[in-house]
Amino acid sequence: MPSVRFRLNGVERDVDTDPDRMLLDVLRGSLAVTGPHFGCGAGECGACNVMVDGRAVSSCDMPLWSVAGKEVMTLEGLGSAEHPHPLQRAFIAEQALQCGYCVSGILISAAALLKQNPSPSKDDVKRALDGNLCRCGAHNRMVRAVLRAAAEMAAR
Repeated sequence: MPSVRFRLNGVERDVDTDPDRMLLDVLRGSLAVTGPHFGCGAGECGACNVMVDGRAVSSCDMPLWSVAGKEVMTLEGLGSAEHPHPLQRAFIAEQALQCGYCVSGILISAAALLKQNPSPSKDDVKRALDGNLCRCGAHNRMVRAVLRAAAEMAAR
C-alpha cells in the first residue's frame, strides 16, 4: 500500500492506506480527528471543511493523494480549550453555536477568510460562509462572530 505524507495540524503524518480514499474518511477513521463531520458527501454543505494550504476545502470529496506534501488544518489545529482561537471565543460570545454539527466547517471557512483578508466586510464574511449550511439558523450570529474575531485579531 502506498504511503501519503502530509502535515496535519502542524504534525507530519505518514498514512499507509489507499490514496484514493477520501480525506474525511482518513481523518475520522484512521487518524481519529473528529472535527470535520460528514454532511452531504458531495462537497456542498461545508460540514467537512478543512484548510489545505490556507484554503477551506471539502474533505468528503477530496482524495488523500491530493494533500500529499501539503498542510492540512482541522478544528483541532485551530485552537484548544486552554488557548482558543479568537474565532472560537467570538462564536461563544455571540452564541453562534447551536447543535454544533456544522460549526467546525464554518470555523475553518472563517479562519481561511481571515488568513486571506484580516479585515473583511460583512458581505465578505457572508460570501466566505456561503458554502456552509446550518439548519439551526445561527447565520447572523456567526457573521457577527467572525467580524468580532477579526476586530480582536486586528487589535493585537
